[in-house]
Amino acid sequence: MNIAVIGGTGTLGSLAASELSRRGHTVRVVSRTPRTDTSVEHRAVDLTTGAGLDAALDGVDVVVDAANAQGRSMRELLVGGTRRVAEAGVRAGVSHHVLMSIVGIEAVPTGYYKAKLDQEAALAAVPGAALARTVLRATQFHQLLEWAFSSAGRVGVLPGGRIVLQPVDPAEVAVVLADLIERGPGESRVEFAGPERLTLGELAEQWRAARDVRRLLIPIPPVGRTINALRSGALTSDTAPRGRVTFAEWLRSRDGRGRAAS
Repeated sequence: MNIAVIGGTGTLGSLAASELSRRGHTVRVVSRTPRTDTSVEHRAVDLTTGAGLDAALDGVDVVVDAANAQGRSMRELLVGGTRRVAEAGVRAGVSHHVLMSIVGIEAVPTGYYKAKLDQEAALAAVPGAALARTVLRATQFHQLLEWAFSSAGRVGVLPGGRIVLQPVDPAEVAVVLADLIERGPGESRVEFAGPERLTLGELAEQWRAARDVRRLLIPIPPVGRTINALRSGALTSDTAPRGRVTFAEWLRSRDGRGRAAS
């Protein structure tokens, strides 16, 4: 199959492109900035305007929509960008659009999660009966926790408390994504979760032990709707298929700066 990976320079996009290429598919990475790995084709696009999308999706069978954004342009890139990609996909005759999203976002009232929900709705709303659409929701990536603990650790503290998370290895998500694409369109939404449900405090302890550093653990107080939703496990799943690589195992496979150990 000819597969375009939107956001192919990000964590999941890069892993998905590599996994799909390894399986023998023709992969085209679509992003604003070039991918340093030249083993796959790259097309430059601007998701805020749609410039370059028609050419980027010409001859493509499947779109993997893994673009991500924060800050002022977040909604325009996520919601508007997905709508533009889907519309270009309909024009190009794309048969399947797979959107990456997050488990439980409807229960956590933050701006980013609201944008992700609206992104899912934008994909569903694009006219085009021939375009199958699947949302693949995953729990938080191990890299997100690595970043959060590393950032806080620079000032001598770690966030803790009873927020419940279920982190997953994005390399396993990439495999699930590739399997989903090869099965073809089916369910409109698929979920995949990490192997363990742990509190933020437990995850911080694992990070502190793996990095062999002394940092003060400061529990996040149970104040506000967002924190209470997180403490209730809103971003976890009891029913989704689970990965195998725990956060502790993933940490042991990385060096002190979160990179893959050689």
